[in-house]
Amino acid sequence: MSSEPDSQQSDSDRAGAPGPSGDPSRYEQGAAMIREVYAGNVVDLPEGAMPFNDVMMRSLFAEVWDRDVLPIDSRRLLIMGVIAARGQTDTWRIQARAALDRGELTPDELRETLVMLAPYAGYPVVAPLIVPTEEVISEFARREK
Repeated sequence: MSSEPDSQQSDSDRAGAPGPSGDPSRYEQGAAMIREVYAGNVVDLPEGAMPFNDVMMRSLFAEVWDRDVLPIDSRRLLIMGVIAARGQTDTWRIQARAALDRGELTPDELRETLVMLAPYAGYPVVAPLIVPTEEVISEFARREK
């Protein structure tokens, strides 16, 4: 038996992950959840367009985000803490926008998350999040007028 990958298999088949032929109901469940989590501000790729997206919809959004133990706003705050600690400004911007758009945080509460995170994650790590936070708040305020 050869250890070489079968050229007839897709990358997702070799990785053991569901490919485009996976359960469409789970994909749709995940797609509905990502639209809810991000208030519709996400690219809505069709199933099968990208293996990474298919796996993310079925596992992360249909399995993890769709659980009813923690509400979305609590999950978001946890994620924002991790994102801040890792200094991921682009991902922070996505989460901050969704938190405002969904009414999970007010602009002042969003700013306060930075105050709370700084002593734990480190001021040099959190400081770069100030500008994207203020930009997201400004965009939000313009849309709300």
